[in-house]
Amino acid sequence: MHSQIFSKYTKNDKSTLIPLLQEVQTIYGYLPEDALKDVAEFVGSSLSRVYGVATFYNQFRLTPLGDNIVRVCRGTACHVKNSANILASLENTLGIVAGGTTKDKRFTLETVACIGACSIAPVIVVNDDYHGRITTRDIPSILKKYGAKPKPTPTPTDKSTQGVA
Repeated sequence: MHSQIFSKYTKNDKSTLIPLLQEVQTIYGYLPEDALKDVAEFVGSSLSRVYGVATFYNQFRLTPLGDNIVRVCRGTACHVKNSANILASLENTLGIVAGGTTKDKRFTLETVACIGACSIAPVIVVNDDYHGRITTRDIPSILKKYGAKPKPTPTPTDKSTQGVA
């Protein structure tokens, strides 16, 4: 299945585990379970060991990313400028928590320790685009630029079911 990748490495060499995982992720965008099994067999290690390495390092993903990656800075300058509210607004708008991907695979939401753009805090980065000095009110318009569907507006309920006397 992954013969092109494996051909570059020596079989049963456990020191090649991380480079192999990196190459698999480069191809798929994440580490599919079948690929983890193949890598474990190739390096002569248990699947649980390979899984342990893949979950230890933040660079590896076990689920596919969305089309757009939204990163919320949680560094000191952004924290002081209410990045917690920005994150909560994004989670609410997208219907996912940090680390998750929307069901339609349009967005993945992540937090990062620092983006390095403290002068324009609070900051989010969508793909490679920086959005600084944002407020929670800016979230819908920013996401719309990347194909976010507007949240459905609640339909009015029948007053007869609201306990009106």
